[in-house]
Amino acid sequence: MSRFVVRASGPLSGTVEVSGATKNSGLKQMAAALLVPGVTRLRNMPRVSDLDVMAELLRAIGARVELAPDNEVVIDASNGLQPEAPYELVTRMRASINVLGPLLARCGEARVALPGGDNIGSRKVDMHLRGFEAMGAEIDVRHGFVHARAAQLAGARVVLEFPSVGATENLMTAAVLAKGTTVIDNAAREPEIADLAAFLNRMGGQVVGAGTATIEIEGVEELAPVDSAIMADRVEAGTLLMACGIAGGEIELVGTRLEHIEIVVMKLGEMGMRVSPTPDGLWARCDTRLSAVDVATLPHPGFATDFMPLAVALLAVANGTAIVTENVYDGRFQFVDELVRMGADVRTEGRHAIVRGVGRLSGAPVSASDVRAGAALTLAGLAADGETVVHDCHHVDRGYADLPGKLRSLGADVTSC
Repeated sequence: MSRFVVRASGPLSGTVEVSGATKNSGLKQMAAALLVPGVTRLRNMPRVSDLDVMAELLRAIGARVELAPDNEVVIDASNGLQPEAPYELVTRMRASINVLGPLLARCGEARVALPGGDNIGSRKVDMHLRGFEAMGAEIDVRHGFVHARAAQLAGARVVLEFPSVGATENLMTAAVLAKGTTVIDNAAREPEIADLAAFLNRMGGQVVGAGTATIEIEGVEELAPVDSAIMADRVEAGTLLMACGIAGGEIELVGTRLEHIEIVVMKLGEMGMRVSPTPDGLWARCDTRLSAVDVATLPHPGFATDFMPLAVALLAVANGTAIVTENVYDGRFQFVDELVRMGADVRTEGRHAIVRGVGRLSGAPVSASDVRAGAALTLAGLAADGETVVHDCHHVDRGYADLPGKLRSLGADVTSC
């Protein structure tokens, strides 16, 4: 859908199941399925638009991909692969770069266009390439493509200058079939990294330390296809919690885990919202206008950059003034101008935003510049007088299977058209 129409409708109430993390976890495991000849099944994969792009990409490489009912994806990489990822697909989605490691490990070479994705600032692939070079690959970058070759990757110690999620994932998937031991230091620690490591281990890999700053991978001769389920989407869970903070009410989230979004829950608690774990997920209640707190994004276990636009929307209607600092990506405050159109008092200075909370926003036509910006503007509409129309919501559909539907199940007045 291209537009979301939002009208304030009072406090939220009810129980909702958190979707699987197709965008941040499932797509990476789809790429990793290229490592092994055979049929891999991935469950709990709701249909977001990025899933369609990854399916097209794997088909172009030579795998068979079926988007089966009940949120299942079936990948058959039995046949010979064409180790080239076309420009027209890779530039549509950042996660496409994740095929580089599996193709290099299985085929001995890979030619992948430099990736695209959300317009949220510079996200280079230098760390990926330096890691592959340390493992013995020859890298050639020209005309917008990365061409990597290695008759046999060899284990190596790789120190990342920043705990990059993409670089950690790519190096892990290459190292599982390398000869010897690979150690990734200053590795990303996100839950999605641990989910990918568990997937690789179920295939027969030997990955230890995922979720810590040091990951050790002992290369194996071969892997086997598996049937696996994707973790719940922690960003969707955080989105719904912040929706409750903006609109008020009492909700329960099924399927998510507190440890995956602990810093978000801690910040919401500081603001005055009550959040507690349940046997099945999380319970949250917000009875009064929340109080402002400062937020700074950091790699996990810090406050994730994906939550930042949502936090700004929440702080825009909180009591007091807060400073939000974006430490991960430059250019991620583009959505602020749209929030200001709705009456928010937000001023940006470089990597900082000063947010002065107002009692109520005003519905207005706004435009989504990326996945989380669109979600933030949608949530802001829950506390706006009149009607908010969020345009360009194809961006939101890249990461959320049905955000309006999830919000409607909690009593919100959000429609898509």
